[in-house]
Amino acid sequence: MATVLTTFAVLKDHVKLKVTQDTAAIDNIVFRLHYRVTFLILLVSTLLVSARQFIGEHIRCIADTSVSTNVIETFCFFTSTFTVVKHMNASYVNKGEIPHPGVGPRSKDDEIVHHAYYQWVPFVLFFQALLFYLPHYLWRKTEGGRLKMLVSGLHMACLALHDTSMKINDGVQIPSKKDRDEKIQQIRTAFIQRLDINRTWSYYLGFCEVLNFVNVVMQIYLTDWFLGGAFLGLGKLASDDRYGGRMEPLDIVFPKVTKCTFHKYGSSGSIQTHDALCVMALNIVNEKIYTFLWYWFIILSGITFLGLVWRLLTMCLHARSIAFNKIVFSMACPGKYNPWNVIRVTREYHFGDWLFLYYIAKNLDNYVFKELLEKLAQDLDEIQEKRYRKAPYHGPEEYLLEER
Repeated sequence: MATVLTTFAVLKDHVKLKVTQDTAAIDNIVFRLHYRVTFLILLVSTLLVSARQFIGEHIRCIADTSVSTNVIETFCFFTSTFTVVKHMNASYVNKGEIPHPGVGPRSKDDEIVHHAYYQWVPFVLFFQALLFYLPHYLWRKTEGGRLKMLVSGLHMACLALHDTSMKINDGVQIPSKKDRDEKIQQIRTAFIQRLDINRTWSYYLGFCEVLNFVNVVMQIYLTDWFLGGAFLGLGKLASDDRYGGRMEPLDIVFPKVTKCTFHKYGSSGSIQTHDALCVMALNIVNEKIYTFLWYWFIILSGITFLGLVWRLLTMCLHARSIAFNKIVFSMACPGKYNPWNVIRVTREYHFGDWLFLYYIAKNLDNYVFKELLEKLAQDLDEIQEKRYRKAPYHGPEEYLLEER
C-alpha cells in the first residue's frame, strides 16, 4: 500500500479543485475539465502502465531452451508481437485446436496483425497530457495574472468591519475597511483604463477555448491512429458481449497472449527460427485505460462544444437581455444583493469589457461586487456625460486622449 501511495504522491500538487486566497478564477469549469481532470487522468494512466508493482513484468515470453528468456522478452518487447487473424476465434480455443485466440500455426500467406503500440503507451499518454495542459498554459501566460492582481486580498472583504486587518486560522487575513476601499478603487481605475483594451483579453480566452475543442477532437483521431484504427470503434466493441459470436471484443485490440519470432544463427551458421509465446500483462491495463478514454473523450468533446455554444450565446445576449445578465451574474457572484447596474456596462461597451467584469464578479464576494458595481456605474455615467459634453468640440482622437 505504501508503494502505491508513493507512486501517486507526485500528483498531489495537480489536484486543486477550488480557488483559494492566493489564486484567481481565470477560466470556467469546461476549461478545468481539460487541464485538471483530463490532465490528471492521463498522468494517472501513465503511472499505471509504467509501474511494475501493479502487474509485474509487462511481457513474459516462453521459447525453447536454446534461447535465453531474457533475450526473447527484450527482443519481443522492443520490436513487436503478432496474432494470426484466422485464429482469432474463440471456438477454436473451446475445441482445443489452439491454446489461445490468435495464437497458432501459420503459413506465409496467412494474414497477421502486428502489435507494436504497447512499448509506446506511457510516452503517448504523457504527451497527450501535455497537449491537454497546453491551452491553459498559453491562456495563463497571456492573461498575465491581471485578475489575480486586482482581486488579491478581497476574498474575505465582506468581513471587513474593522479599521485594522485581522488574521484567522490557516493564514487567512481579513482586510481592514481602508484596505477594502483601496482595492475596490484599484479595480475601478483598472477597469476604466482597460475599456476597449479588454477586447484582446477576451479574444485570447475565446481562442484558447476553441483550442480546447480542437485538441480533444484531434486526440480522438491521434489515439485511433496510434492503435491502428481500432480506437474509434472501441466503445462499441466494449459494449458488445461477443464480436460476431467469435471472441471477447477487447481481446482483438488488446490480446493477452501473442506470438513473437526470433531469428539467430545456429552452430553450423544457418539461420534458426524460434517461435515464442508472450503473455502481455500490460494489455490488461491498456484495455481498461483506452476504453475509459474513449467514453471520456466523447463526453469531453460534447461538453466543450456546448461550452463554445455558450460563449457565442454570451456574445449575442450580453448587451440585449436583462434577464440573461441577471442569471449569469447571479451564478458568477451568488448572494442576496442584486447589483443590476451591470446592464449599463453590457449595453454600452464591448463584449470584452463585459467578460472581464464577469470574471471579476467570479472572484469577489457578492456584497463587495455590489459596492464595486455601484461605484463603477457612477464612473461610467461620468464618462458618458463627459463624452456628450465634449463631442461637439473635439474629434474622436483628441477626445480619447483627453479622456484617458
